[in-house]
Amino acid sequence: MKIGLMGFGKTGKAVAATVLRNKDMILEWVVRRSELLDHRSIPEFLGEPSDEPGLIYSSSKISISELLDEQPVDVIIDFSSETGLDYYAEEAAKRKIKIISAVSHYDEKTILRLKQFAKKTVVLWSPNITLGVNYLMIAARYLKKIAPSTDMVIIEEHFRDKTGVSGTAKIIANNLNIEHQEIKSVRAGGIIGKHEIICGFPFQTVRLIHESITREAFGNGAIFVAQNLIGKENGFYTFEDLLIPYFTE
Repeated sequence: MKIGLMGFGKTGKAVAATVLRNKDMILEWVVRRSELLDHRSIPEFLGEPSDEPGLIYSSSKISISELLDEQPVDVIIDFSSETGLDYYAEEAAKRKIKIISAVSHYDEKTILRLKQFAKKTVVLWSPNITLGVNYLMIAARYLKKIAPSTDMVIIEEHFRDKTGVSGTAKIIANNLNIEHQEIKSVRAGGIIGKHEIICGFPFQTVRLIHESITREAFGNGAIFVAQNLIGKENGFYTFEDLLIPYFTE
């Protein structure tokens, strides 16, 4: 499976390294806004032992159509930004390239755009693409269905400089019908990401916790998604759509 990656920040680098280590995937290219690493070898820059020829490109120096003509891919994984879709999505959909977006924040207008692209190709959006946090959301929803009067509180912890409430925490809240203002946020040191759901019963407490130990967790999640989208028909998918069948088998 040939992969193109959008975004090469801290998380993008970790995802690239994880894909390079996967024997069933080839990382064809990475696109980033900056021109700083233009045409550098991805494995060489990351220090990963790999014979893959993938290069880093700047979006200001090559168009997506040129890039896909030279180095076609089966899947584009997006860890860039809210505006990343403007660069690649229309062309990817036209060429039937699967789109996996792990961008945390999209407004309603952008989500509608994704669903339009999904009429032509397979599109999955997951604000947090780790396997664990998506399992946590399903588990919490089942618990709420069993005991609808349970008090539920969400606590999210991230690195000191992260601004705003975690997009993942908001998605969890939406899934559980919890108001966003009820989310408790902690900012300290270099915490990568921790989400906790406290479920308060009259005589007991259940705590569901997910913590990303390293950013490679996002790479593992993206790989899981790419593998589980094989054979899927065009349409808009969520991580839950891929996980639910495992609960019923």
